[in-house]
Amino acid sequence: MSIEIRNVSKDFGNFHALRDVSLDINSGELVALLGPSGCGKTTLLRIIAGLETADTGSILFSGEDTTDVDVRERNVGFVFQHYALFRHMSVFDNVAFGLRMKPRASRPSESVIKQKVHELLGLVQLDWLSDRYPAQLSGGQRQRIALARALAVEPKVLLLDEPFGALDAKVRKELRRWLRRLHDDLHVTSIFVTHDQEEALEVADRVVLMNAGQVEQVGSPQHVWDHPASPFVYGFLGDVNLFHGRAHEGEMLIGADQHGLRLATPEHGDAQDAKAFAYVRPHDLTVQRYTPGLSAADQPRGIVAKLTRAIVVGPIARLELLPLDASAGNGDIIEAHLPAQLFQELDLQTGETLVLTPRKARVFVAEG
Repeated sequence: MSIEIRNVSKDFGNFHALRDVSLDINSGELVALLGPSGCGKTTLLRIIAGLETADTGSILFSGEDTTDVDVRERNVGFVFQHYALFRHMSVFDNVAFGLRMKPRASRPSESVIKQKVHELLGLVQLDWLSDRYPAQLSGGQRQRIALARALAVEPKVLLLDEPFGALDAKVRKELRRWLRRLHDDLHVTSIFVTHDQEEALEVADRVVLMNAGQVEQVGSPQHVWDHPASPFVYGFLGDVNLFHGRAHEGEMLIGADQHGLRLATPEHGDAQDAKAFAYVRPHDLTVQRYTPGLSAADQPRGIVAKLTRAIVVGPIARLELLPLDASAGNGDIIEAHLPAQLFQELDLQTGETLVLTPRKARVFVAEG
């Protein structure tokens, strides 16, 4: 089932939760609504579900306007962050609940319900727990049972609100992989809300970045990572360093002129001494030693910074550095990532002065 969201707005008092949001979701697609708390992603999910009413705009399921259709008639399955299983019911009865609640005319027989529930428990790999109660399950098991219960009524749309948010990191990672495999088997049109960029990028077919009630960017995980459409998207997707400078006729200068770093910015060829921001991911910084006494011409061009801390865990060395030219940054620590082996070979020491040169940067020019 495809979903069309057309010009949806929603206010709660003076708070603008959604501002004229439009979005198309293809049949059988797994889409992540990603953004910080308060950006409107859960409100949008609830409006799609029929749990919340939009002030303006419409929702269409496969071309049919469902804006005013009751939640019980939308054929939507829900999975929430906190499982919402019935504690007094066994795992089997939890999964069977939706089927048993169907109107008598469309309710399956108890034997059909039994067969279907065991099939679903097999699908979520927990058929051996059918007689247990929610309190006897781990968090990850409970969430998989909640998903089986949502799938029992054969929903045309599956909606998941921070489904793994209450779980620890290791279980969350296992369930992400499992959800992706399950979706590839079932192809139910699915939308899940998350504030975890790694989760969205790993699981979804497409990612919808939301900020302050609006859609900032829509695209495949690779596309939004490689081509962030705005400073917000760049800053939200993974670790990033922010440098300040001036853009002028296709170049950006970071830091003081004689020691500063010049970045080619042909996309901003029209800029005339405009305020600019460069975003650089930690793994896109080349790290070299600064040699006192060398002329400016012989010194590596880049941002001069002092190494304040090095964290080596596994294959990556994470360096924290303080820029010596305060005008280059916004007072924040610069983070650079090196292969741990290279860090050992360079024998870099805390307190050393280094030169950081971006291999890749994304420059935005301030408007106005």
